Amino acid sequence: MNGAHALLATLQANGVTTCFANPGTSEMHFVAGLDDAPGMNAILCLFEGVATGAADGYARVTKRPAATLLHLGPGLANGWANLHNARRARVPLINIVGDHATYHAQYDAPLQSDIDSLTSALKGWQRRTLKPDDVALDTADAVRASFGPPGQIATLILPADVSWGELNVAPSWPVATPERALPLDEGIIGKALGALRRKRSAVFLGGSALDAAQLKLAQRICAATDSKMIMETFPSIIDRGTGIPIPERLIYLSEFAIAQLKDVEAIVLIGSIEPVGFFAYPDVASRLVTDDCEVINLAPPGSDTMAALENLVNGLEAPVVVVPRGDVVGEPSGALSTQSFAAAIGATMPEGLLVADESNTSGVHLFGATQFSPPHQWMTLTGGSIGYGLPVALGAAVASGERVLCLESDGSMMYTPQALWTMAREGAPVTVVALSNRSYAILNLERQRVGAVHEGSTSQRMLELDDPTLDLCSIARGLGVPATRVSSADELVRALRDSYATPGPAFIEAMLPKGLN
Repeated sequence: MNGAHALLATLQANGVTTCFANPGTSEMHFVAGLDDAPGMNAILCLFEGVATGAADGYARVTKRPAATLLHLGPGLANGWANLHNARRARVPLINIVGDHATYHAQYDAPLQSDIDSLTSALKGWQRRTLKPDDVALDTADAVRASFGPPGQIATLILPADVSWGELNVAPSWPVATPERALPLDEGIIGKALGALRRKRSAVFLGGSALDAAQLKLAQRICAATDSKMIMETFPSIIDRGTGIPIPERLIYLSEFAIAQLKDVEAIVLIGSIEPVGFFAYPDVASRLVTDDCEVINLAPPGSDTMAALENLVNGLEAPVVVVPRGDVVGEPSGALSTQSFAAAIGATMPEGLLVADESNTSGVHLFGATQFSPPHQWMTLTGGSIGYGLPVALGAAVASGERVLCLESDGSMMYTPQALWTMAREGAPVTVVALSNRSYAILNLERQRVGAVHEGSTSQRMLELDDPTLDLCSIARGLGVPATRVSSADELVRALRDSYATPGPAFIEAMLPKGLN
């Protein structure tokens, strides 16, 4: 039995039974070991950014880690952007990176690189295993570390000779015990209660505090104290739909977010961090709350957010309140626009749908149009690194076996289109709506906001995607996914309903007006 066998056996003993892989030469003993590990669901990805994003989506849904398998430093670098998004989502993730054999590193072969430095920038846990007999314990430590709290990326660097080397000790597969949630501070609970009673306050929710049960507790707190209930702009995953309280979403644009929070005298953070601007802008503050706002960090990420909310409900004796209800939006017809696109999504959503949203500027109306749709879950771009939508949708579908809706803008789709091939290969139940507006529309907006207002032909050409126009349907078909193009709201409604009734992946290219609309 070799180190690769020990790795696979220990992962399975700890319930890590899915691995999104893009292997190379240094990982071939792991690949060969899969023949002796029938309990491991190994899923081939054509690009490392798909593997890391899929592991992120898997963890968002299950709250448990999947593994990745990446090839040396360049493979890790290729997957780094979606590892960044996973880090910001605070999900547990086991990142296995193969390396050259220990004795080969001294020769500085072409693929030699500083893997440790690349990994350390993820601000998680990392370890380089140097002996086959250490693999099992190091793997269990990685699993334990991935849970945090809060969840984090745990990277195990495995040199090739450690993977192929034989064990010298009797094999055993340690099982990790995750650490308990971070404890709450009674003094801060008291401070939060005092502020909620006496000041114009907001309860700012994020992370693990966004499931239906906790949203109902937060609604009681805010109703009892006349406080605002606000959620972070880009949550990892949130329960939404009819019968579930609807928090305000912190506005993405800093100027509007500052106005949204200007009257808040105290903000209570639960599962979140203090809100700040996504970018810096000339003459716009980076902090979104006022300088004299009291920031109360009641339950930082990794804390027991349910217990924090229960403490506040009990301390305030906050009564149960009725959750607002409304009607599902009607099916739109006529021209396709961002408004009718959002209405088509809201009108057709089946109960239990998982949504991976990377619609960007085309999705500005989605939250309003889906607030009273059947109960569903929504995932967003936590770290801002585009190319997350297709891989996260893949991972969520693998994790749940349920239908996933991926709302994908055309520019972002081109970062990780290889995910479509894996969806086809795995028969993943993913409906992709690719939003074609033939431009980097968000950059047109941001160019104005940072004051770079010159609109000459050279700078404008840097933001347009219609020379030549991307044929997204052909890309999807070429990667094995059935595809259709729609240019009206009626066609989009029909295509969505057909996709939900058909097994496996489906691709819909929605032709929107060019640019911001």
